[in-house]
Amino acid sequence: MRLLLVVAAALVDADRRVLIAQRPQGKQLAGLWEFPGGKVEPGERPEATLIRELHEELGIIVKESCLAPLTFASHNYPDFHLLMPLYVCRRWEGIPRPAEHQAIRWVAPERLRDFPMPPADEPLIPMLRDAL
Repeated sequence: MRLLLVVAAALVDADRRVLIAQRPQGKQLAGLWEFPGGKVEPGERPEATLIRELHEELGIIVKESCLAPLTFASHNYPDFHLLMPLYVCRRWEGIPRPAEHQAIRWVAPERLRDFPMPPADEPLIPMLRDAL
C-alpha cells in the first residue's frame, strides 16, 4: 500500500478558535472540513510544505519558528495509507482567505465535531481540544 505524507496546521486565533477549511468540489472528500495543509513533495520537509501550503491556500505567511508539532494521524484509506503530522500555529502575517477551499471558518475547539471531517482528521480533534 502506498504511503502518503500530508501535513496540516491548526491555526489558532486570539480567541482560541481554530481555522478549518472546506474541501472544494471536484476533489476527493469534497465538502468536508479539514485542517489546512497539503502533500509533502519529494525532498521537502514537512515544515516547509506547511509554510508553502498555507501561503498558497490562505495567502498567509508563516515562519517555521511559529509551527509547534502537536500530534499526528495515521489512517488507512482504500487506495493509500495517510500519515499526517498536525502543527499548531498561533502567529502568522496576513488575513487568511480561501484561495483553494470553498470556505473557511473559525471554530471553537469544542464545536469542531459539528463539522463533518475526513476520517483522518477526526481523531485529531480531542488532542487539539485538550491542548488548547
